[in-house]
Amino acid sequence: MARKPVVCFLGPIASYSHQATLQSFPPEQYELVPVVTIKDVFDATQSGQAEYGVAPFENSTNGSVVFTLDHFADRSKVYPDISVCAEIYQDVHHCLVGRVRPAATASSPPSPEALAVPNSSSVPASGQATPTRSSPNPEQPRARPLYPLSHVQRIYSHPQAFGQCTRFLNAYLRGVETIDCSSTSRAAELARDDPTGTSAAISSAVAAQLSGVDILAANIEDREDNTTRFFVLTRGAGAKWEGQLETSQLTGSSSTPSSSSLSSLDNAPSTKSLMSFTVPHRSTGALASVLDCFRTGGLNLTSINSRPSQIEPFQYIFFVEFEGHRFRDPEGSVASVLENVAKVAEGSRWLGSWVVKR
Repeated sequence: MARKPVVCFLGPIASYSHQATLQSFPPEQYELVPVVTIKDVFDATQSGQAEYGVAPFENSTNGSVVFTLDHFADRSKVYPDISVCAEIYQDVHHCLVGRVRPAATASSPPSPEALAVPNSSSVPASGQATPTRSSPNPEQPRARPLYPLSHVQRIYSHPQAFGQCTRFLNAYLRGVETIDCSSTSRAAELARDDPTGTSAAISSAVAAQLSGVDILAANIEDREDNTTRFFVLTRGAGAKWEGQLETSQLTGSSSTPSSSSLSSLDNAPSTKSLMSFTVPHRSTGALASVLDCFRTGGLNLTSINSRPSQIEPFQYIFFVEFEGHRFRDPEGSVASVLENVAKVAEGSRWLGSWVVKR
C-alpha cells in the first residue's frame, strides 16, 4: 500500500486547525499529524517530514496571526522553500469550557436550544456590560453563561481566541487571569487537568467533548460571522504547483490534471499571491515606491501587514497580498510587478499563489 501524504497542523486533535485541515485533506487519503506549535508546522513542511502544513493566518475579528507572520518573515533564513499553495476558511464559534461548580450541577444540563446562538437583543446586560454615566452604551456580549462562573479563577486559550471574545470576557469575567497557550484544544486539556476545578478555557464544543469538560457558555465570540483563514503550506511550490489548481491536489489524486481540468482552470475565479519585502526605513518615499509598483502594474492590493525586522529598531518586514497568480499570468502582469518590486525594495520574496475560496 502506498504511503499516504503527510499533512501537519497545529494540534491537538479537535483544534480549529484540525477542523480546517479536515475540510481539504480527508483522513482516508492523507495522514494527519498534529504538532505543538506553528513553528513545528513550518519546520515539518520545510524538512519534508510533511508534504503540507496548515497554519492559521488571519481572523476576521482579531486580525493577523503574528506567530505565522513571524515565520513567513524567516529572519534566520531557515524556511527558504516554504510557500502558500491554498487557503481554507473555518467558521469559529467559541465556548467557555471547564467544570461546573458542584452546587450548580444539580440543575438540568442546558438544552440544545440554550447552546444555540442567542439573539443579541435578548442578552441582558451584566457586569461590565451594564450602562453607566461614563459608558452609556457598552458593547453587549452575544451570549450569557449557562452556569454560574464565580468559581473561575483563570482562563486558558490561544491569544487569538481571547481577542475574539472580548465582550463576553469583559461582561462576565473581567479581572480573571488569562493564560496564553498553544491552541484552544490544548486549553481545554489544561482546564480538564486542573484538580481544583477553578480553571476554564476558551475552545470549541468539539474540543470540550473530547476533553470531557463542561460547556459553561456557548457561542461567546464577539461576532457571529467570526472566521479564521488558514494557509496550506508546501515545499518547493514553484515547480510543484505551476499550472495546477489546489483543487486537483487536495483530493488525494496524485495524477497530473487532465486537459479538461486545466481548461477549467483557465476560467477559474480569483487568485491571490503573497509576498514580503523590506525598504530602507529612513529613505523618503521608499515604501510608497514599492506600493506604486502594484498600482502601475494594475494589480489590486488586498491587505498589508508588517512585523519588526529585528535588524534595527523600528525597521519592518512588510507583507502584501494582491490579486493575481505567479504561474497563471498570461499577460505577465504579476511577473512584471515582482521584477519591479525587486528593483526598488531592499529585499523581496514571493511567498505563494493560490485560488481564492471566498
